[in-house]
Amino acid sequence: MDSALRTRLIDAFRWLDPGPHSTHLVSDISGWWRDPVILREIGPALAALFAADAPRPTVVIAPEVTGFLLGPLVATALGVGFVEARKDTTERRHPDQVLWGRAAADHRGRVLSLGIRASRLSPADRVLVVDDWAATGAQVGALRAALGRTGAQVIGAAVIVDGCDAATSEELGVRGLLRAAELPG
Repeated sequence: MDSALRTRLIDAFRWLDPGPHSTHLVSDISGWWRDPVILREIGPALAALFAADAPRPTVVIAPEVTGFLLGPLVATALGVGFVEARKDTTERRHPDQVLWGRAAADHRGRVLSLGIRASRLSPADRVLVVDDWAATGAQVGALRAALGRTGAQVIGAAVIVDGCDAATSEELGVRGLLRAAELPG
């Protein structure tokens, strides 16, 4: 990755303290989306994490919410399509069969289910998962579980920030532009 992009990502990031009701700081990545250089370069930079690998992806999948911004940027850079992954909520209806994967507890202790529309994938697909941050790998793991039922091959996961331990990153194929430890404290 271009060192200028790395510097911009670090400089545009900050931690927010939501107040006494919270037990942790919250990452503020809104500076990434406000910077037109980051917005222009982030898709190609994430795509480049897997560009030299074979086989090449045929589709990008990303979880809501931030993934709906990043996924299409990476898909465009790769010249492939995009499929959204939805978080399970009881009030949402899905238009066709959804394959669900249940995540392990995330960095906040939440257990989520992520779903993909079965009609949008085939066993011939090679999937690149994209997200802004992998703290524990829980969402990547949930998507891998759901994708396993489609017969599609998961190539790996491209993230801006990889906060997983080395063993989890290796097991799930997570590659990041930054390590969480590189961000300001």
